[in-house]
Amino acid sequence: MEITKDTLLGFYNTMVTIRKFEEKASELFAIGKIPGFVHLYIGEEAVATGVCANLETKDFITSTHRGHGHVIAKGGKVDLMMAELFGKVSGYCKGKGGSMHIADVDLGILGANGIVGAGQPIATGAAFACKYKKTDAVVICFFGDGASNRGTFHESLNMASIFKLPVVFVCENNMYGISVSQKYHMNISDVSDRAVAYGIPGVTVDGNDVIAIYEAAAEAIHRARKGDGPSLIECKTWRQKGHFEGDPQTYKSPEEQAEWIGKDPIPRLEKKLLSLGYVQKADLEKIKAEKAKMIETAVRFAETSPEPSPADVLTDVYAD
Repeated sequence: MEITKDTLLGFYNTMVTIRKFEEKASELFAIGKIPGFVHLYIGEEAVATGVCANLETKDFITSTHRGHGHVIAKGGKVDLMMAELFGKVSGYCKGKGGSMHIADVDLGILGANGIVGAGQPIATGAAFACKYKKTDAVVICFFGDGASNRGTFHESLNMASIFKLPVVFVCENNMYGISVSQKYHMNISDVSDRAVAYGIPGVTVDGNDVIAIYEAAAEAIHRARKGDGPSLIECKTWRQKGHFEGDPQTYKSPEEQAEWIGKDPIPRLEKKLLSLGYVQKADLEKIKAEKAKMIETAVRFAETSPEPSPADVLTDVYAD
């Protein structure tokens, strides 16, 4: 695939937007402005960016408890996201979903999900609907290494394989299921090896290389769109923060943390852009400043938005 300057700059803008959003969320959570739990995507930005860059508005994604990056990469608006984190009525889910349940069906975002592995059957069902309706749309299912041990994973891959559904399962292997290293919770090195049990393609890529992810996703999405069925992509990456904000991360060795931070996907892409002569350092700093300003505007929107009314506590909860 030919990767153009505009494509690379698009990757960079998306990744920096995610990073700035997450850094601000971390800051706001620490001072008590965001209620509930927050699970940050810092260090994993290349995965959502590389995958979603291949998608159209008609395509769908299912997300996880660590879903801010997925929503932004699929086109979500940071002001509505921030308002949702604040629990405000102007948020994507009117302040009732919070960090782990942001959804926008019009953008194809079928929702983040606080239950590990719960997005997999939703993605499979959505893919069944796409095939039944002959919409030419595909579904991306994001999940972590821990979720690949759930029954929902195996049931979903089996059903998707049987019916040749247009779904791509993307495992964001950040090496830890909460606090348990992958080497202790499964007896294989590569999650992608599990694809062979269902007769579908499985590939492992560098989850901090946005170009490698973009290319692997492009192939799998093309395969799904033309009716050849699902694929499993494993992206080996690293969450630089804890499982949740406040997690002391005592289960990580300092050496391992330092090694992976040295492979941060954003500086890696910066180096690529600079080496190709596509930008100067000043251009990169300008982009960072613009994204930081955009996030600050989103925070002001959230802070000045109204609280939900107690009278609406059951609105959108029960179906008529």
